[in-house]
Amino acid sequence: MSTPGKVKQSKKSKASSSLMDRMLGLLRIRIRKGINLAVRDVRSSDPYVVVRLGNQKLKTRVIRKDVNPTWNEDLTLSVSDPNIPVHLTVYDHDTFSKDDKMGEAEFDIVAFVDALRMDMEGLPDGTVITRVLPSKKNCLADESCVTFSGGKVVQNMCLRLKNVECGEVELQLQWIDLPGCKGL
Repeated sequence: MSTPGKVKQSKKSKASSSLMDRMLGLLRIRIRKGINLAVRDVRSSDPYVVVRLGNQKLKTRVIRKDVNPTWNEDLTLSVSDPNIPVHLTVYDHDTFSKDDKMGEAEFDIVAFVDALRMDMEGLPDGTVITRVLPSKKNCLADESCVTFSGGKVVQNMCLRLKNVECGEVELQLQWIDLPGCKGL
């Protein structure tokens, strides 16, 4: 005869097992810095970044009174479908009122994931695997290169924020394989 606690444990392990079966791996987004962000307070802003992928939501720390903040902060999201775009929103932190939006952007990880699936054996460090050009369909401010660097595939990008008068955010993508995941 089984106890209810054991039945629950079994259901939990099945649920986490199916989650791991669907997950391809982890996407580490290093939010590097903001460039010429909009002023939302008297002379400056107190910016932070919120990143969303599906129902996941992560945010950076607030940088006080700086429209050119440096975060150098890693945010890690689980990826089960590489076709879902990542949404990024910059906010100005306010103590006594609702935080002001300072722009938003979205980016695809399809080219990055496609590069990860390639055979990297024998590639010299610094090799550009693929290039993604700015277009009306993406928020890239400049060409974004997926490169083989330090034994890893990385993608550096500079995103131009939408729905705001000015501002860009620089970031870098890295991939983390997890044991037990579906994988690429």
